[in-house]
Amino acid sequence: MSGQIDGLLEFMLAYAPNISDLNFSVGRAPLVEVNGELIEVPIRGLSRLSPYQTEQIALHLMHNDKLLIRKLLKQGSADLSYSIPGKTRFRVNIFSQRGTYSIVLRVIPNGVPTVEELGLPKVVNEIAEERNGIVLLTGPTGSGKSTTLAAIINRISENKAYHIVTIEDPIEYLHRHKKSTINQRELGADVPSFALALRAALRQAPKVILVGEMRDLETTEIALEAAETGHLVLSTLHTIDASKTIDRIIGIFPKDEEQQIRTRFGQTFKWIVSQRLVPKPDGSGRLAICEILKSTQRTREYVIKGESEKEGRSLLDAMNDGALDGMQTFDMELERLWRNGVLSKETALSYATNAPNLALKMSGIAGASAEGGGPGAATQTENGSKASQPLAGKKRLGAFAGMESPMEKPKAPPKLEEADPFGQVDIKDLME
Repeated sequence: MSGQIDGLLEFMLAYAPNISDLNFSVGRAPLVEVNGELIEVPIRGLSRLSPYQTEQIALHLMHNDKLLIRKLLKQGSADLSYSIPGKTRFRVNIFSQRGTYSIVLRVIPNGVPTVEELGLPKVVNEIAEERNGIVLLTGPTGSGKSTTLAAIINRISENKAYHIVTIEDPIEYLHRHKKSTINQRELGADVPSFALALRAALRQAPKVILVGEMRDLETTEIALEAAETGHLVLSTLHTIDASKTIDRIIGIFPKDEEQQIRTRFGQTFKWIVSQRLVPKPDGSGRLAICEILKSTQRTREYVIKGESEKEGRSLLDAMNDGALDGMQTFDMELERLWRNGVLSKETALSYATNAPNLALKMSGIAGASAEGGGPGAATQTENGSKASQPLAGKKRLGAFAGMESPMEKPKAPPKLEEADPFGQVDIKDLME
């Protein structure tokens, strides 16, 4: 069974370039996500996955681990990592829906990319020079937050002789010891919660602590405490921009503590980087668009006192005026890319924070075409616009698709039969 399922995963990975996710859902053929869209992978015997088949795939990915199975049965979902030796690694989520199991595997690129390879603003490298405080990477699921954090940690490790502790759910990128020593802890396998691991990390003499996500009040409180006591804390939040990130942090705490938390966070945050992935016009991949808020006297004051249109305090205005400090908004970057012909007008507006204002700015630029392309805008080719076509190529996989990767195209998977192709094990039998 192991060879069958690994062969299936390898075949799906080779079906098209720029694959970020594999998806197994009952009643559908196996699916891959390419540039944000799901595509069916036709495989004999798996034209419509049965509940039994997805259950057997789930068991294989969990290695029949009773702790993971118990979590899945009790909580309805389980996070884990899975690897095909010598090929690639995945971040996996298995969840129940309508009495059956569905599985999503996020492809983790081989090796840790650099900020330059990811196409991020060079100012992101400055985060690795910080000695203390809080740095937050934000954005929706699948926007590349973990990849960017891995690039920052790798840069710190290459240039600083620090002790770095990461707390992840699950571990995605595997970091090797370089100039720094890196210890990676995984929820479930090494520690039961982010809060417990973070509190323990304060006694492990790290200079840098990476927390996979600030999910609750206790984790956020300990992260603030760590930043206040001289640690550099990096973490993520599922928020769409810098202003919403600050609102989320403040909103975690009781209302009567708002001013105290504003003061503490305003004094400890160093950077807030929000990300969105935008499809390229030719369908060859996606671009990471960043909004960057840096801690300056002005932005700290706005965080502590709160934004106020009446008093002219707006983080958006501060970022618009802070280009020399490396700050930018989503709409600034989208307009720049449109001017340079990298994005179409339609795409830029669809991903903008304030589409009407951005449209007004674009309408005053000479050379804008009726179709919405900027000067020298790239046009879609026939092949580029058909992301669903099986294409050969060696590309880096994951949230930042479209980069070179050493992974080779595997052979076709073993022939899978419709009736019970994955053995005769029931997921609940293992709990008896």
